[in-house]
Amino acid sequence: MDGDLFYQVLLGELNLRQGEPGTGYSLILDAARRTSDPALYQRAVEIAFAARAGEAALTAVRGWKQIAPQSVDAHRYELQALLALNRVGDTLAPLRVLLGTAPQADVESAILGIPRVFSRVTDRALAIQVVTQALGPFLAHSTHGALALTTIGRMHLLAGDRVRALDAARKAHELMPDAAPPGFLALELLVPGQPEAERLVQAVLARGSQFEMRLNYARRLLDTRRFAEAGQQLVRLTTDRPEWAEGWLILGSLRVQDDTSGAQAALERYVALAQSQVASAEQTRGLAQAYVTLAQLAQQRNDFAGARAWLGKIQDREVLTAAQARRASMLAMEGRIDDALALLAAAPEEGADDARAKTVAKIALLREHKRTAQAYDMAREANAKGEFDPDLVYEEATLAERLKRYEDMEVRLRELIARQPNYHAAYNALGYSLADRGVRLPEARELIVKALAHAPNDPFITDSLGWVEFRMGNFTEAHRLLLQAFRSRPDAEIAAHLGEVLWALGQQEQARQIWREGLKLNAENETLRETLRRLSVRP
Repeated sequence: MDGDLFYQVLLGELNLRQGEPGTGYSLILDAARRTSDPALYQRAVEIAFAARAGEAALTAVRGWKQIAPQSVDAHRYELQALLALNRVGDTLAPLRVLLGTAPQADVESAILGIPRVFSRVTDRALAIQVVTQALGPFLAHSTHGALALTTIGRMHLLAGDRVRALDAARKAHELMPDAAPPGFLALELLVPGQPEAERLVQAVLARGSQFEMRLNYARRLLDTRRFAEAGQQLVRLTTDRPEWAEGWLILGSLRVQDDTSGAQAALERYVALAQSQVASAEQTRGLAQAYVTLAQLAQQRNDFAGARAWLGKIQDREVLTAAQARRASMLAMEGRIDDALALLAAAPEEGADDARAKTVAKIALLREHKRTAQAYDMAREANAKGEFDPDLVYEEATLAERLKRYEDMEVRLRELIARQPNYHAAYNALGYSLADRGVRLPEARELIVKALAHAPNDPFITDSLGWVEFRMGNFTEAHRLLLQAFRSRPDAEIAAHLGEVLWALGQQEQARQIWREGLKLNAENETLRETLRRLSVRP
């Protein structure tokens, strides 16, 4: 490079830094043409891309290809420029070159990376056509054929065609049963009503450990609340990688409801693994979760001292207030309610969020231990002092209802509905209260229907609707709704209502059976106990 050329390149870079990309690009491109230097052509292309000048980038890249027709980088940049200009039909040639010149070790990643390259293309049908043509030579290959089919499947998925995507994944799996990519594509296709995708995932997993795929499958099962099946996958994951701490934490949390000894063992395994690793924020949060769950298990065994010991280990500030609330709850269960309140009052407080959490915990403690008037006064005082807090207003209203201060309850719930029209619990609470007292039943039904419109699958709102139908004399409809609610969420309160409807229908043995199930769920439920007392029934 002589002095004049050096000065030209330097001037181009200076113009670029001073916000003149067009001038900088022209100077660098002219230097590239004068020297036939691939590096200068590449620099001109990069400047054009940074300035979002697709045509300029394409001009530079084609000049580059003239002096270096075999350059992989030149073809890669050409592909990018064509896609930026949405000239999808012209991308076939550079795509074929890139696939044909990729080193053997990189062919797999080159094929599987194509959908990401075409992800922003608007003409998806043309993109599928181009990619299918480019991958034609690979489709019959013993190893690459499955990858090519998977990529074509992903292109169909980008276009929203799940049927063709699944068909491609199935053909890829048939061609190479041990390959993971078809299984990962099937994982993305897991939706209700498409069981073939799940069968394909399970078929791939059956042929090997496939840790990442199994983990993603377990997470999908958790997301869809298929907890038992998720647990089976987690057992396999922790068996394959016993040093994987997070797996033991998830497994332990999952087993809490139906296998307490298994949950205890899994969580203690997690604690041991996490404590042996380098401390991190994620580890601190995970340990806090494990300690809280272990405390819960100890509490279920009435081992309150053990539960407090687990909670005492928590260092995560975000969990600390909740942990203190649980410790206070255990003190209250031992009859030491004032000590529990003092423990909550002494919890560390850094800002409004901590103060609110402490107030909410105190109110919950008082409510659970039948100090309703004290809880109501505390909620009302907190609402009077602080900013509008929908949840705290709702708490005040429900406490007012327990104290039979129905006018105060309705005022607060009406205010909540006016300020938060989507707060469906307020509609339900007011509607249920009216129905339970047998007043303004049409209005009660209207309120509950509004709540159900906001949360159509909520079994407790369905229970409220069933109860108002019963109060209005529509026993058959009430039975249908309450049975639906109880099947969706077995609960003592829903059992109380369903049993009373059955009793009114003359199905007394069925009513007793439902009430017995309710007592197993919660023998202390006030609604259920009051129902049995009022009807003079011994289930």
